[in-house]
Order: sequence, then C-alpha cells, then structure tokens
Amino acid sequence: MKNKTITRIWHGRVRAADADAYLEYVAATGVADYQNTAGNLGVEILRRVDGDVCHFWTVTKWTDVASIRKFAGEDYEKARYYDEDAKYLLEFEPSVIHCETFEF
Repeated sequence: MKNKTITRIWHGRVRAADADAYLEYVAATGVADYQNTAGNLGVEILRRVDGDVCHFWTVTKWTDVASIRKFAGEDYEKARYYDEDAKYLLEFEPSVIHCETFEF
C-alpha cells in the first residue's frame, strides 16, 4: 500500500440544459477553492445526463480530515454551497460522504 488519503464526494443535480454552465460555475467556485486549500491532493468532477437531469459528483482527495475542515469548516460532513448554487441546483443535499482511500 502506497498511501492512505481521504476522499470527499458531493452529489448534486441540475437541469440537463444547464449542465455546461454549471460545470463552468463549479470550476470557478468550488474547484478553485479546493485547489487553494492546503492538503487538497486533487479534484475530479463526474457528470452524467439522465433525461432532463444532469448528475454531478465532485470527488476530492485530501491528506487528512484536518485539511477537509480547512475547506468545509468544523462540521465537515455538511455539504458546502455557494450563493449562486440556487440558480442551478434542483435540491440541496445536506451532507457529503468521506471514504478512506488506499492506493496500491
């Protein structure tokens, strides 16, 4: 085993028609904040169109929970949202998931 990190996964849904605009918005807000937080090891965005809805998952890798708290705050299990998210998101899921991640 090479490393153990923490992976944070957030899920959100937007109208499929807004998928490209939302991706640009997330890159300018969330991705920029992730990348500027000490302890962030990387960001991936997954997206899947399902009819009129587009699902997004942001998958971030972190050195440890302390690093995640620098991004998300003390209650790091809560999803972090931005002011203009209401323009795109169909709902606001209250929490994210964290997984220990092992590389081999």
